[in-house]
Parts: sequence; C-alpha cells; structure tokens
Amino acid sequence: MKHQNIANDVKIGENVKIFDFVNLYGCEIGNNSKIGTFVEIQKGAKIGQNCKISSHSFICEGVTIEDNVFVAHGVMFINDIYPRATNPEGALQTEADWKCIPTLIKKGASLGSNATILAGISVGENAIVGAGSVVTKDVPPNTIVAGNPARIIRKIERR
Repeated sequence: MKHQNIANDVKIGENVKIFDFVNLYGCEIGNNSKIGTFVEIQKGAKIGQNCKISSHSFICEGVTIEDNVFVAHGVMFINDIYPRATNPEGALQTEADWKCIPTLIKKGASLGSNATILAGISVGENAIVGAGSVVTKDVPPNTIVAGNPARIIRKIERR
C-alpha cells in the first residue's frame, strides 16, 4: 500500500519515480525525475526534468528547480523574508498577509544535505552548495559555496 498524498492538481511528467510518504500539491514535476521519501513539494513549485530530490527535503511555493538538479537529503527552502504566525491584529496569517519570494535553482546545480536556501536566491548553473550551508546570497554559476553564511570556496574547473 502506498502512503502518498498526491493532489489531483499535480502535473507529473513521464517516467517519474515517487517514493512513499510524500506530500505533493499544486506542483509540477518534469520527466525522469525522482522524488524521495518524506518530501513535500508545495503549490506553484516546479521541478525540471532529470532531477533527484532526496528524502526529507522541503520545496515550498515559489521555488523553481531547472533540469538536471540534485537536491540532497534534508534540503530546506524558505519563501518568506519576514515569517510570522499572526498578522498585526493577532489573527493567524493567511495568504493575504504575506508575499511569496521566488527562488531559482538553475540547470545542473547540486544542493548538499541539510542546506538551507533563503527566499529570493538564485543558484547558478552547475554550482554546488556544500552540505549544511545557509545560502543568503546568489550563487554564481560553476562555483562551490559552503558555510554559514555560504561563501565561495572556488570555481569549478571543466572536466
């Protein structure tokens, strides 16, 4: 028996592998991608083709992941610069009380385990984000970043 919560509005490409214990709603997943166990992908998120989204990752509204991207275990995205539980009147916030800030992970990038990607960030083509990094600024293409906050370690040489 599958333990998956996949809403009817999810667009799933061909040859997509989705493991158990996922929560997917209002998102798009491209051809030949893999979605690991205990992953949540929220409405409006887009996953490209040939992507690997590893277990325990959270991909929130506003995140676009282009083709051939690797998302390691436990990667977290943030889409709100000033998160609050309640509005100024003290009521629980609704969608009308905050603004979703988009994030872009470009083709061929790799995000290491337990990386946190803040709202409004762009990670460049073929860039690598080290495990445990907190990405607070855009990452240039073909670079390796690591740390908290993530800093450029070096350029990636072509193979």
